[in-house]
Amino acid sequence: MSVFSDNIRVLRTRRDLSQQKLADDLIITRSRYVKYEDGTSEPPIELLLRISKYFNLSIDLLVGVDIRKYPVDDMLQIAENRILLPVVVDGKGENKIEIIPEKASMGYLNGYNDPEYIESLQTISLPFLRNGKFRAFPAGGDSMPPYKDGTFIVGEYVENIADLKTDKTYIFITINEGIVYKRFQFHEGNFICVKSDNNFYEPLKIPLTEIKEIWEFACSINTKEYEPDEFEQKNVRELFLELKSEIAGLKKK
Repeated sequence: MSVFSDNIRVLRTRRDLSQQKLADDLIITRSRYVKYEDGTSEPPIELLLRISKYFNLSIDLLVGVDIRKYPVDDMLQIAENRILLPVVVDGKGENKIEIIPEKASMGYLNGYNDPEYIESLQTISLPFLRNGKFRAFPAGGDSMPPYKDGTFIVGEYVENIADLKTDKTYIFITINEGIVYKRFQFHEGNFICVKSDNNFYEPLKIPLTEIKEIWEFACSINTKEYEPDEFEQKNVRELFLELKSEIAGLKKK
């Protein structure tokens, strides 16, 4: 028996899956899967990648760490537990910044760890962003002023949730909320708390198990100019929201 065979058996059992069901999901025969689980055969790299994506665990963890020692809820806190991040480089071997189109932003949730999808994206280069891996995401709505529709937030990839800094802004790629740009507040138990700069919106709690990627704000790119009186209007609106918040506080007292 190998660590890998033990791990896929444990993962299958924890999800209450039959060998036939898991084999069907992996698009292989049950007899072929059984050989991997009993350790008499090793899967090819293509299937290993498929298993890694299926259980949302990195290949390193699948083949090198006995996951029986860790509760399921703690898996995302293991530093090595991440799918290899596809990276696009130019002819000189330097990273390019992929741009996630606004209309295709939801598709990113399915393609974020697919090299072919990442390679299909348009890219830009910013000479002042070199050390690290960067990606540009569309900003929308009014939860994080002054960024308006048409703005792209360029984020630097964050490998470990422990690296998050209070009151810094991040792009969170999540299962249920999609692409979320918020200000990090704190990490408690199995979730993190984030908030909008617009006080009209309530703070949001995001379970760790729903987070796929985290990108720290590096810079922003505006694609639309502001109208002459737009900032003045925005100040009036923010004043209204502050008054509304203060009135709500007085009512609670």
